[in-house]
Amino acid sequence: MSQEDNAPKRPDIGPGWYEPLAGEFQAPYFAALRAFLVAERERHTVYPPARQIFNAFQTTPFGAVRVVILGQDPYHGPGQAHGLSFSVPPGVPPPPSLLNMFAELQRDLGLPKPDHGDLTSWAKQGVLLMNATLTVRASEAGSHQGQGWERFTDAVIRALSEHHQGIIFLLWGRFAQQKAALIDADRHYLLSAPHPSPLSAHRGFIGCGHFSRANELLMAQGKTPIEWALP
Repeated sequence: MSQEDNAPKRPDIGPGWYEPLAGEFQAPYFAALRAFLVAERERHTVYPPARQIFNAFQTTPFGAVRVVILGQDPYHGPGQAHGLSFSVPPGVPPPPSLLNMFAELQRDLGLPKPDHGDLTSWAKQGVLLMNATLTVRASEAGSHQGQGWERFTDAVIRALSEHHQGIIFLLWGRFAQQKAALIDADRHYLLSAPHPSPLSAHRGFIGCGHFSRANELLMAQGKTPIEWALP
């Protein structure tokens, strides 16, 4: 057997992502995370489906990232999580936080409320929709925190900060705002607001104007604005 045959399988994370993150995939913590996920799937239902864990990265290539929207955990209800933060697949009712995002889009940009909650069109335009933890046990919010995903997604944020210029990071809520320490604020734009959840949306998320502000910052750099209206 050759050394290549013996090497760990290279993950299908999406265009351009493997090289800046290779050290993470080869680190002992990531092997432990893989083993944890195998054991979890043997005993529990885990969301999103395995093929969609890296959906955010597969839909938004590393070189195409222009905006980052950070979430904390995937949705833990049946059929909701599909690997994009805040997004749900077509046919699944938008959860409350997403409805508040739509309310702010309507207030900020005059966009009508969409009839679905699939944000794939944003991801295809360079909006990285990444949760800090990429998996969760069904009906148990936060159940996969502290297993290694946060270390991995922190490395993603650092790689974006180091290799790019002018990304707009939308940091909603205290958890996301703690990630500001990983970002070079001299090279990127950090927009902070309360989380869009019903508990905090009316303490400043509604009225934050982040969607129009992100487009202003993109256009000031000579970049195409995001079409926030969902198809």
